[in-house]
Amino acid sequence: MKLYAISDLHLGYAANREALAQIAPRPDDWLILAGDIGETRAHLDYAFKVLTPRFRRLVWVPGNHELWTLPAHGEAARGQAKYEALIALCRSWGVLTPEDPYPVLACGGGEVRLAPLFLLYDYSFRPSHVPLEAAVEWAREGGVACTDEFLLRPDPYAGIADWCRVRCDLTEARLERCRDGLPTVLVNHFPLREDLVRLPRIPRFSIWCGTSRTEDWHRRFNASVVVSGHLHMRSTMHRDGVRFEEVSLGYPRQWSDRTTLDGCVREILPAAGRRA
Repeated sequence: MKLYAISDLHLGYAANREALAQIAPRPDDWLILAGDIGETRAHLDYAFKVLTPRFRRLVWVPGNHELWTLPAHGEAARGQAKYEALIALCRSWGVLTPEDPYPVLACGGGEVRLAPLFLLYDYSFRPSHVPLEAAVEWAREGGVACTDEFLLRPDPYAGIADWCRVRCDLTEARLERCRDGLPTVLVNHFPLREDLVRLPRIPRFSIWCGTSRTEDWHRRFNASVVVSGHLHMRSTMHRDGVRFEEVSLGYPRQWSDRTTLDGCVREILPAAGRRA
């Protein structure tokens, strides 16, 4: 079997929905959906309807867009309640989530533990002279804003950084319990390291891109590959001998005149599929 990944399908766009319908079947293989599949339960449901018959198994982690509260679309659940509703939807389709046991896969001649994560961000990807309470204003002074500040509700936590701390505590403890020598594939919507966040046009957007707490997780938890999305800048990078794959599709203007959705499905294992 092979392990593939893609993220940031943004199925609110008709062009992306139409392209998803053309994705090639890979019935022996697993597909990671690394967040921002859409903004509503209906978007996620559509993705599962299209993809579950075409792959042996799907694995999903949430992005920030899935967690938005959109009353105009009939979605009133906020924060943790929204996340739990999406977990229930995944389970109705047999899709693995960050709340399920981490599976061990035989892939590429050996075994790996696949660890889907849900970690969020805490505004720590910022210069040291900028205090936490000034991070959003610092970004705004650079002409950068994020819709999360209006639509991503952290209930029942006081703020998104608090929710991130809780998620990191839970996940770190869980990964510690799994340290048995097996290599891992770590999957999170947001990059695990600040030095992977390369946004030349909007550099101050970095505060919404992860947490410095995960800086060394690729070493601590024996990662062979780390998969993420969020940046809409597909890439393969290496840190400390570990491969980091950014697997975003993005908005139609970011891909439709250069490639296909199916061409953006990245082979994670056994080989490093480098695609435009």
